[in-house]
Amino acid sequence: MIEDDEGHARLIERNIRRAGVNNEIMPFTNGTDALAYLFGADGSGEASARRHLLVLLDLNLPDMSGVSILEKIKANPHTKRTPVVVLTTTDDQREIQRCYDLGANVYITKPVDYENFAHAIRQLGLFFSVIQVPEIQ
Repeated sequence: MIEDDEGHARLIERNIRRAGVNNEIMPFTNGTDALAYLFGADGSGEASARRHLLVLLDLNLPDMSGVSILEKIKANPHTKRTPVVVLTTTDDQREIQRCYDLGANVYITKPVDYENFAHAIRQLGLFFSVIQVPEIQ
């Protein structure tokens, strides 16, 4: 989860737990630390090649835009298949379309409507339960 607002982060995590998802949540309050985790010490992204990840991404971060993070995730061969859920206060239709064009899987506007959020998280869980991601050659 890449979210700089502690209150929003708690609310998101609580909603994730209420939706029945018990996976580990790694919180990041800025894009720099999140990208360092995703791309690893060498910056190649290979560190995430075998991880089963889902990125919850705020667009308004203190050090860089969430759109920039989304672009980097989707441009990297090791992370491009990682699902990204954008959770942000921005409801501008152009921004929403831009995120989808860049590869965002879900776009949810905060404050989060619990039912919509839970449905999106359940759908992603269902998605993961029925697909098999091929091994990277």
